[in-house]
Amino acid sequence: MNSTLPWKTSSYSTGNGACIEVAKTSSGAFFRDTKDRPRGAAAVAPTAWATFLGAVKVGTLGA
Repeated sequence: MNSTLPWKTSSYSTGNGACIEVAKTSSGAFFRDTKDRPRGAAAVAPTAWATFLGAVKVGTLGA
């Protein structure tokens, strides 16, 4: 399943392997470590993904 998802890597990635890939689907979002793709991906519900992105955008993540 992971290989058929529409994976995207951040435009901020520098190609050093220290990034994640994200695949958004109708059932939520999946994310995985680019250094360890065979390990698989974690999944989150659409509401959890939206909350995470909102926190990143306003700079409150980890505050």
